[in-house]
Amino acid sequence: MEIINSKLIGTGACIPDFVLTNAMLEKMVDTNDEWIVQRTGVRERRIAKNTHTWELALGAAQDALADAGITAEELDLILVSTCSPDTNTPNTASILQDKLGARQVGAFDINNACTGFVSATDIADSYIKSGKAKTVLVVSAETLSRIVDYTDRSTCILFGDGAAAAVYQATEDESVGILSTFTAADGSGAEYLHMEALPVEDPLSGDRTVDPKARFLKMQGAPVVRFTARAVPLAIDTALKRAGVTAEEIDWVVPHQANLRILDVIARRYHLPKEKIYVNMDRFGNTSSASVPICLNEMRKNGLLKEGQTIVCTGFGGGLTYGAFVIKL
Repeated sequence: MEIINSKLIGTGACIPDFVLTNAMLEKMVDTNDEWIVQRTGVRERRIAKNTHTWELALGAAQDALADAGITAEELDLILVSTCSPDTNTPNTASILQDKLGARQVGAFDINNACTGFVSATDIADSYIKSGKAKTVLVVSAETLSRIVDYTDRSTCILFGDGAAAAVYQATEDESVGILSTFTAADGSGAEYLHMEALPVEDPLSGDRTVDPKARFLKMQGAPVVRFTARAVPLAIDTALKRAGVTAEEIDWVVPHQANLRILDVIARRYHLPKEKIYVNMDRFGNTSSASVPICLNEMRKNGLLKEGQTIVCTGFGGGLTYGAFVIKL
């Protein structure tokens, strides 16, 4: 039986120009640079001023297609992961399909918060391995600044905007490509990290007053950290086992950029030097589903990703959701 793997052939990113530093936040909310850095590791984040989510997605997609050396007409599927779309409908992927000039192929969004890129990669891999698609574009695009309350210092210090993309293509080479994927959810923790999309109300009631802050992201930090400390090792362990890969064979771990503390958990758990765990949260903050592909794109462009390496990517966040995948370059 013919074996088909999903090979990473290109990455790209679209990063907003405006930089919101900790010093600037000090003037907006009761906080300071030292407090933020000690607790999160974030020094600055990017903000998409007057920019649509689809525009960030388009920039990242075009960059990735150019890196892959293919055109939009060659795509068989377009997936966009986002929890901050411009519209509930149409989905961002459909808008992107048109803006890219792609054929009328399948295009849909995945809202899986910070696990979105891992989930979209899992779906892309499934389409390719089943033979339903040969070339798949995965884009993660977030404009979290729209849903952040800049009077809430527990959340506004963390999040930033950005987009990144990956192109996966079918290959018969068994030595490269996605070796395994794993995704899961624990909905019992839904209340710990949430944002209301639409108010729950009686449309026939005379009083339809809506809380103006209902649309803002709300987080209970302590239970989220406890969940992460349990879920991330479980996700990585499962992905490694499915791939038949040991911790000693890992060249890089690329985690969702949520907090420096979880990076310490990963380093201790797998006896990895911190140099093997990629970090850029100091410059971009938490960009939700875009964080992992932003890392991958930086690594690829800076020559850190090399042929033959084994990479573990992991995501975790609202849902609560978590997941990981193992890929051989």
